Amino acid sequence: MKAGRHMFSALIPVLVTGIQQRRVCGAEESFSPRTWAGWIPVTSTGMRSWRRALPDRNRRDALGCCRLLWGKVAPVCLLIIPLAFASNAEAASARVPRNLGQTTATTVQAAQAHPAGTIVISSDERTLDLVLSGNSALRYRIGVGRDGFRWTGVVKVGRKAEWPDWRPPAEMKARAPDLPELVPAGPFNPMGARGIYLYRGGADTLYRIHGTNEQSTVGEFASSGCFRMSNADVIDLYNRVKLGATVVVK
Repeated sequence: MKAGRHMFSALIPVLVTGIQQRRVCGAEESFSPRTWAGWIPVTSTGMRSWRRALPDRNRRDALGCCRLLWGKVAPVCLLIIPLAFASNAEAASARVPRNLGQTTATTVQAAQAHPAGTIVISSDERTLDLVLSGNSALRYRIGVGRDGFRWTGVVKVGRKAEWPDWRPPAEMKARAPDLPELVPAGPFNPMGARGIYLYRGGADTLYRIHGTNEQSTVGEFASSGCFRMSNADVIDLYNRVKLGATVVVK
C-alpha cells in the first residue's frame, strides 16, 4: 500500500517533464483545453476517434508527446506496481491466523439443573456452558454482542456447518453498505472454522455460535449478537453438540 501511495508522487516529475517536452513539440503553441482534450485520450480505447477529430499538426504533437511521456511512465509503473502488489500480499498474509487459537474449556459445576447437551450462555460473564450432566458443565470463553446487540431467550440448534461461508444479513448490510454479498470459507471469513445456527420455532434467527479468525475478540463485547469462540473451542463444541439441542441465552 505504501508503494501505491508513493506512485503519484513519483510520477509528478515525469508529468512535468512531459508538459515541458510538449511545449517543445508544439513550438509556440500552449495547452488549450482543446489540445488537452485531444492529448489525453490518445492512450484510451477511444484513441482513433479522438485522433480523427484533431488537426494534423495537433495530432502529430499529441502522439509525439504521448510517446515521450509513456517512455518515462512505463519504467516507473513496471517498478512500482509489483511493489504495491507485494505490499498488499504481505498485509493480507499477516491477517491469516497461524493456529486455531486457545482452548479455554474447563469443567465447572452447573449453576442450575438442565438436561445434558443443553447450552447455557451468559452474556454478562461472556461464557458458554455445555451441560454434561445434571451438575457439571464444560465452560468456554466467548465473545458476545456489543452494547445494543445483546439479547436473551431460548432457541435451538437448527443447523451445523464446517468451514461455513458467510452472507451478511440485510440489517448488517444497511449499517455497513460496503460489506460483500458473500464471504467464502477461509481465513478471512468471520465465521471461522465452524458454525452452529440458532433457530426459533423452526426459523433461522440469523444468530450463530461460531469460530473467529480474530482471536483477540474472544472474551470481549464485540459482535452484532452472535457468539464467538476460538476456532479450537468451536470445533470441540461442534463435535459435542447435537442438532435440536436447547440453547439458553441469559
